[in-house]
Amino acid sequence: MNFIYLVPLLPLLGFLINGLFRKSLSKSLSGIIGSGTILASFIISLAVFFQVKAGATAVISYFDFINVGSVHINFAFQVDQLSSLFLLIITGIGFLIHVYSTSYMHEEDSKDFAKYFAYLNLFVFSMLLLVLGANYVIMFIGWEGVGLCSYLLIGYWFKNDNYNSAAKKAFVMNRIGDLGFLLAVFWILKRLGTSDYHEVFANVSKLSAKDIGGITLLLFVGATGKSAQIPLYTWLPDAMAGPTPVSALIHAATMVTAGVYMIVRSNVLFSLAPCTMELIAVIGLITLLLAGSIALFQNDIKKVLAYSTVSQLGYMFLALGVGAYSTGVFHVMTHAFFKALLFLGAGSVIHAMGGEQDITKMGGLRKKIPVTYFTFLLGTLAIAGFPFTSGFISKDEILMNVYAHNKLYFYLAFAGALMTAFYMFRLLILTFFGSFRGTHEQEHHLHESPKAMTIPLIILAILSVAGGWIQLPPMFGGHPNFSNFLEPVVKTVEHTEASVTAMEWPLFIATIIGLALIWFFTNKNYNVDKFDGEYTGFKKVLANKWYVDEIYDAIIVKPIQAIGKFFNDVVEKNIIDGFVNGVGKAVNYGSRQIRLLQSGQVGAYVLLMVIGMLVLFIIQLFFK
Repeated sequence: MNFIYLVPLLPLLGFLINGLFRKSLSKSLSGIIGSGTILASFIISLAVFFQVKAGATAVISYFDFINVGSVHINFAFQVDQLSSLFLLIITGIGFLIHVYSTSYMHEEDSKDFAKYFAYLNLFVFSMLLLVLGANYVIMFIGWEGVGLCSYLLIGYWFKNDNYNSAAKKAFVMNRIGDLGFLLAVFWILKRLGTSDYHEVFANVSKLSAKDIGGITLLLFVGATGKSAQIPLYTWLPDAMAGPTPVSALIHAATMVTAGVYMIVRSNVLFSLAPCTMELIAVIGLITLLLAGSIALFQNDIKKVLAYSTVSQLGYMFLALGVGAYSTGVFHVMTHAFFKALLFLGAGSVIHAMGGEQDITKMGGLRKKIPVTYFTFLLGTLAIAGFPFTSGFISKDEILMNVYAHNKLYFYLAFAGALMTAFYMFRLLILTFFGSFRGTHEQEHHLHESPKAMTIPLIILAILSVAGGWIQLPPMFGGHPNFSNFLEPVVKTVEHTEASVTAMEWPLFIATIIGLALIWFFTNKNYNVDKFDGEYTGFKKVLANKWYVDEIYDAIIVKPIQAIGKFFNDVVEKNIIDGFVNGVGKAVNYGSRQIRLLQSGQVGAYVLLMVIGMLVLFIIQLFFK
């Protein structure tokens, strides 16, 4: 526990070494430093986790960070059940992604290779700081850090203007959410004079219902930005511009889970704000349905997975909204396993295809890249909710809690789960089944990825299947081990009503039947040898993402650009520049006129002196 500071410090050192010495480090050394620091953090995190499991928790203060007037904020870490679990997810998944990256990014020159690992290390450091902070201010520093790193990594290939635009979009949209978070922190400081979790939650009775409602709404605004909920979700699909391992890191272990962590950490506040909780549930439900429908007819392999992430985040927020905080965190963990697997599997496919991402130009890859295919299949089964996989177990818990809260929400969420199965099986079939639809050069290039890429896939595939078995559903004799572990920090919601538990077997059977029908339907309706990827009618609407980006462009971007153009062309050039230039011209003109007084004639100077004396005499005479 005393060495907890090393967990974020080691990735920070990796960032500094790779960043400062990137021009002199070899690729292998950069990879070893980048991956090794994360592995060391994981080992320490594992030791800390077992200490916490044994009952040891602590708030460790290192130094005064802000001490102004009555505001006193320590730079302190809080080590408890929630933070120790997130440490394992961040460092464990992060290490596998770093190892994978050593092979995936091998074509980069050594300088850029080192810079890439420096950014990855900084990303992990920022997320570790976010979850370890013992107060909202330290959390906010990490919160801003992951936002910065997302900008750096999404726009890593900065020579492409489209990638730069995607990076700026992520940065700007997150700033909107971050403003809400920042205002909430100021509100807490104003009312309670502290931002420390323990003190805030212990004195929550001093806050009025209006205070709690306002603070939780603003915190939720922050969460919608980081965790890509409606209306601030459109940055995440565009984040695919970065290298594929970056996508895996953002979606599985770092940035998008930050909003979920923040709400769960603040569960004492949110539990006292029923209106905010209901809003979170509704937003999560709408997000999972909207994003799921968009994913149905996307042809970019990474875009399908990106909208899938938005949809799965919707499930997490739905769980949080109905008060099932530990269940939401459980889905964060299982989602980290299978989403990291799917993104890294997609990277392996792209690597084999020579950079191609369009699934309509793939097909028949299961025989060419068998390890990638088999692991991707397991990841697909997990995210689709195939019984006994980690995805089924965590999603089953969510659905049961939602059923107890609102049956309409349950049926809509179950429809979203079937939608997930549909677009994932479609992705699987178009990528790995049928005949190859790419070019002859691509077909000749096809080969399985190196071990540095396939070994992380195998480990994640095992976790995607078995990672949820620590908390099997009651119908299989399971016990709430995960929820019990988090109970000291997170309020546990258990639904033991007969009407709820009776739904588990029908849901289990319906899931099997639904998956079987979806497999049959996708095989029958997506003849991969003839599929051309062109859509009409409502399918075209979904393929164009409900035209949300176009709507945002029309009602937000273009009006702001028009206002900016008006201020630039009219206000700045004519008024501001006119005033500034006018002052300059007036001074110039006046100085040229005054210059004429310097004639060099003594008589003229004597005359001016006499006139000056007369003026002074008159002033003295009349204004004495």
